[in-house]
Amino acid sequence: MDSSSIMELITTKVCMTKDIGVHGNLFGGIMLAWLDEAGAGYACQLSHSTRMVTRSMSSVEFCKPVKVGRIVKIYGKFVKFGRTSCTIRLEARSHNPHSQRQKIVCSTEMVFVRIDEDGEAIPIERSDIES
Repeated sequence: MDSSSIMELITTKVCMTKDIGVHGNLFGGIMLAWLDEAGAGYACQLSHSTRMVTRSMSSVEFCKPVKVGRIVKIYGKFVKFGRTSCTIRLEARSHNPHSQRQKIVCSTEMVFVRIDEDGEAIPIERSDIES
């Protein structure tokens, strides 16, 4: 079974000229921003809350370069809930629309925390998640 059947597609991006770094590849900071945005949205969906913020990102290994014009698909998988947090696994893949093949370009694990109006961590309501 391939990992795309296990992970959920969260978002799709296109690598554009404005996203390229000095070596002709997608700038790593752009990829990190894409992962953070996709992860935050996915954490909100899983936690039934719009008030989720990034707490941490594990080490990110950039496995393959991404060139201009390539499609990047970001997949997510729920890992666990803490009292105030949600941990997810993220994987970015370069997608070839002609062959339908995908290559993993980077992956990471991220933790997002539910906050109140003052930015303080608050519990994720389990009854909201289970219903």
